[in-house]
Amino acid sequence: MKKTGIALLALALTVGAGCAAGSIAASHSAVEIVAEAANIVKGDTYDNIVKVQKRLKELGYYKIAVDGIWGPKTLAAVKAFQRDYGLTVDGIVGTWTERSLGISLSSSGGGYSSPDRELLARCVYAESRGEPYAGQVAVAAVVLNRVDSASFPNSISGVIYQPYAFTCVTDGQINYTPDSTAYSAADDALSGWDPTNGCLYYYNPATATSKWIWSLKVEITIGRHSFARG
Repeated sequence: MKKTGIALLALALTVGAGCAAGSIAASHSAVEIVAEAANIVKGDTYDNIVKVQKRLKELGYYKIAVDGIWGPKTLAAVKAFQRDYGLTVDGIVGTWTERSLGISLSSSGGGYSSPDRELLARCVYAESRGEPYAGQVAVAAVVLNRVDSASFPNSISGVIYQPYAFTCVTDGQINYTPDSTAYSAADDALSGWDPTNGCLYYYNPATATSKWIWSLKVEITIGRHSFARG
């Protein structure tokens, strides 16, 4: 089944070391980005926000009534918790914050199999290992956005193995064993987080030679990858 992307969060991201992707790899210069995003990766549903607020209240970070509404007090509580627990202080309740809180949130998406997840994680690892975490989620999101698009195959395997679509398939790196970060990035994308806000392509502006890829409007740059809708 297909996923819909959720909006983006304010992030300042710098370079990582990663592979070529979306047919072409990314530049070595540090790039800062600012984007908008949802507060809970799995969806700002009433039930999810209540779970977050209740847990933060138990831990002493949230002082007002649990109301299931995401506001500045909830955001401040999440950031304070993240700061104290050594997490990225971004206000997003993603995989690591959810686990650290010790809660299980309901995903806004579903329907992908374990083999789909495994293949997506392998693609993320091969294409973007060493990139900022949001950049790895973004690579997974591009794959899922292609699944959702009528212009591409209707499955994760079909998208990834489409001829000449991903360099990791051509050079065999798709067969590398993913690390835990790649699995987490795949899970966050499968849960609905799309840092690209719907992009279908990504490339390395330092090495790209295709005139066509350069003709695309870049919507966002994360680490060494530029992302475009096409």
